[in-house]
Amino acid sequence: MKTPLPTGDELVLMLATLANPHRLRVVAVLAGGRKYVSQLARDMGISRALLQVHLKKLETAGLVSAQLEISPDGKAMKFYEVTPFAVHLTPESIAAVMPTLTSAEAAPGREEKGGDR
Repeated sequence: MKTPLPTGDELVLMLATLANPHRLRVVAVLAGGRKYVSQLARDMGISRALLQVHLKKLETAGLVSAQLEISPDGKAMKFYEVTPFAVHLTPESIAAVMPTLTSAEAAPGREEKGGDR
């Protein structure tokens, strides 16, 4: 089964989100299986607060998903896992999604404002 191409906006969001080494590390660690957020922070050697920022961005881009579970002792535990994705980037695949870009920066022939004066 062939993976559908993301829209232009989805592709921009996905690539922008993955253009960060911490977020790439999160995806790499979660590729080994889902993890409880505190365990993930320990495994990565970063604070939970910083990890939460990166997880939120990854979740917004649809690259990870979260599930809240209640432990036997009644504690709420949030687990994260990678959402399967694959993007084959070629000039042709980029050209195919260009019509679906909605950001102003994508408008063909758009002149940049604030240039040389």
